[in-house]
Amino acid sequence: MESRKQHWETVYETKTPEQVSWTQEKPEGSLKFIHDLGLDKDASIIDIGGGDSKLVDFLLADGYSDVTVLDISGKAIERAKKRLGMLADKVTWIESDINDFVPSRTYSIWHDRAAFHFLTSTEEQERYVKLVNSSVTDFLVIGTFSEDGPLKCSGLEIQQYSESTMVDQFRGFEKIKCEYENHLTPFDTIQNFIFCSFKKLG
Repeated sequence: MESRKQHWETVYETKTPEQVSWTQEKPEGSLKFIHDLGLDKDASIIDIGGGDSKLVDFLLADGYSDVTVLDISGKAIERAKKRLGMLADKVTWIESDINDFVPSRTYSIWHDRAAFHFLTSTEEQERYVKLVNSSVTDFLVIGTFSEDGPLKCSGLEIQQYSESTMVDQFRGFEKIKCEYENHLTPFDTIQNFIFCSFKKLG
């Protein structure tokens, strides 16, 4: 059976950004949620499952100076680095499956629009939540497929979420807000996401 890493390396090796559903020319929702937190530009931000998302481009352009991108696919990271050119040196890049990630530091903002809904077992979800609880000092911004969204992505099963099930997962955090967002894919289909921001309790 193909491993999760093999799956994503193949995706990024064989498909262009225009051939995958998650591509956004500008990740408006993520940027708005991050900006609304009102943190200084030196706040540490990690983008989980960032792949070759352009979120990092816009964060750098906005003046954020401590940005980390984690992805399971080395090829996705290579693609992002090539696009950014010399700016790539301003970013910390981590090639890791989120299930294996052992952070060496904490982060002020943990952003995820790509990874959490691929964790379909209770064990994986619990490990992820524990990781967030121990690694985040201030805020969590997370987007997943909603209950009106797809059941699969890139051929893989996903876990759908509602506002209540999202809040239930992250009990170490206080919900700031949740919003539903229709994402228009590069091939003109609609995928419904739920985005939530949370503040660390205590």
